[in-house]
Amino acid sequence: MAPAVRGLKGLVWQKLKSAVFDDFSKEEEWKIMLLDDYTTKLLSLCCKMSDLLGEGITVVENVYKTREPVPHMKAIYLITPTKKSVDGLIDDFITKSSSRYKAAYVYFTDFCPDSLFNKIKASCAKSIKRCKEINISFFPYESQVFTLNIPDAFYRCYSPTLEKTKDKDAVLQVMAEQIVTLCATLDENPGVRYKRYKTESSGGKEKEAILEEDDDLWVKMRHKHIADVIEELPKLLKDASSKTKAAEGKLSISALSQLMKKMPLYRKEISKQVVHLNIAEDCMSKFKSNIERLCKAEQDLALGTDAEGQKVKDSMRVLLPVLLNKSHDSYDKIRAILLYIFSTNGTTQENLDKLIQNVQIESDSDMIRNWKYLDVPVISSFVAQQHKYTRRDRSREETFQLSRWTPVIKDVMEDAIENKLDSKDWPYCSRYPPTWNGSGAVSARQKPRASGREERRSGARLIVFVIGGVTLSETRSAYQVSEAYRSCEVVIGSTHILTPRRLLEEVKSLSKPKDMVCIKDE
Repeated sequence: MAPAVRGLKGLVWQKLKSAVFDDFSKEEEWKIMLLDDYTTKLLSLCCKMSDLLGEGITVVENVYKTREPVPHMKAIYLITPTKKSVDGLIDDFITKSSSRYKAAYVYFTDFCPDSLFNKIKASCAKSIKRCKEINISFFPYESQVFTLNIPDAFYRCYSPTLEKTKDKDAVLQVMAEQIVTLCATLDENPGVRYKRYKTESSGGKEKEAILEEDDDLWVKMRHKHIADVIEELPKLLKDASSKTKAAEGKLSISALSQLMKKMPLYRKEISKQVVHLNIAEDCMSKFKSNIERLCKAEQDLALGTDAEGQKVKDSMRVLLPVLLNKSHDSYDKIRAILLYIFSTNGTTQENLDKLIQNVQIESDSDMIRNWKYLDVPVISSFVAQQHKYTRRDRSREETFQLSRWTPVIKDVMEDAIENKLDSKDWPYCSRYPPTWNGSGAVSARQKPRASGREERRSGARLIVFVIGGVTLSETRSAYQVSEAYRSCEVVIGSTHILTPRRLLEEVKSLSKPKDMVCIKDE
């Protein structure tokens, strides 16, 4: 039996077990599994090869590639309903005499179009013993984070070059269908509220560290501040070492036997903690070298106040040291310029041209100029409707000086849970949910309350979806709000995960023709 996996990853694995593998639970023969690129990533996020072995899968292969025939074995096809994947399936059963496998059991991740279904019927229907749609069209990125694997969504939704096409409507339809599969997996029938922003036209050996959901230390530390991590990790390492030494002090035969059994566990535990400590120290060394001052400037510009709470009177005086620092790369300087522009509600064309020229970022200037397509006033004379979200007062909250900024999405989450979202800005586009009572998140289920994490799992659930990408600090907010409001679990998702550099690259692409845009998968 596979080990329990947290949150979304565990739910997806359980759904795969019940929808796919339970169909073969009474059979005691090995099977081959065929995957495409999408389902390969899906399985890698929620299970291991040992889990598949436990379900009777002896070989996993790519449906796109040429493979050796194994005519005495059954094949399970977990694939997306696309032409490429269906063609791979059909090629395996062109004729009965040349079939690669004994029989095919086909499971589509989503709805299979009639054209592809009819193509299968006409080509290899006799070889297919089962054909199902399991409706899992999202990736469980973390226990409370999901993505839809649409890396070009930012460009397709916000680029002015696609205004006269139906591309935006098409990608929004795809997103909606994928989110439906998420709701089905969560067993939720939520009320839906939205906000559509209207924009104006115009030393030793290197070792690879695998950070995954079943690494308890990684799950515990991944959203903590680096200062907390640096302080906490050595304590954990010391505790693990003291346990080993205490065990070594027991010299009885039975104690020695138990020690020998536990030694691999101790070594594994200490080794894992050392890896995390090295990662944290590497991050800290980069932070101390040149990022610390950059962070201070970014926080001051973003908030409009310094660490002491004093208002920043001259944003240019905060910006200039960043631009003059040769250790900062162009991405850092562009990000600082943007924060300066946001803090002053736009700048003059002359000032912008000077900044771009002095920093020598002419080739990347669209990373700044293209924010106008997102309704941000880059130039002061640019008239646009501003969408200012009233921020919560967090002045009394304890924060690190260099982490004072709180993502707006956290305010949205808390307001949604407390039923404080303005219905004019956040209208419902579906029926008002029956169990909504203003004290918890929107959910169509009513369950008895428990305590702690189990209370969140059995209580209400808030699902937040952002079109065009979500940042890691925004995903962290989902965990923080879930911890603060114990009766509500917050799940956040997007089309893909954004890093600061990727966001700038995607903004730069907005003014390019579609055939010149190349966006890599996450």
